[in-house]
Amino acid sequence: MQPLDPVIADTVTRKFHQIPISEKLGMKIQSLGVGEAHISMPNERGYHGIFDSLHGGLLMTLADTTACVAILTQIGVEDVITTTDMNIRFLAPCLTDATAESRIIKLGKSLVPVHVSLRDAQGREVAIAQVTYMRLGRMPSR
Repeated sequence: MQPLDPVIADTVTRKFHQIPISEKLGMKIQSLGVGEAHISMPNERGYHGIFDSLHGGLLMTLADTTACVAILTQIGVEDVITTTDMNIRFLAPCLTDATAESRIIKLGKSLVPVHVSLRDAQGREVAIAQVTYMRLGRMPSR
């Protein structure tokens, strides 16, 4: 992981703490690098799906958020971005806290694909995802 300028890391961390879903789900930044982010999320009973494992939709939310943060490390927190598509492959049930490790594949002018690996507390890969973001430049009119 390429070290991130401490000022940028602080700015991205502050922006991350303003994302309501991140706070609601107890997500925590573990580390940041240039174009990379590692974020964890607790596995609480209220986050389970039909079986006693972390709900797949919440793993997707963790992957999406981690991809977003990785992009912010390179473009800054003022640029507006949005998810355009996401693909996730579930490999095993997540029975513990989860960690997502994201890495930008290509920082394009308009699209930014990001690879995300999701692991359980033992380091076992439970899912892999690719999330693509679009760079909007500014917030669309409402």
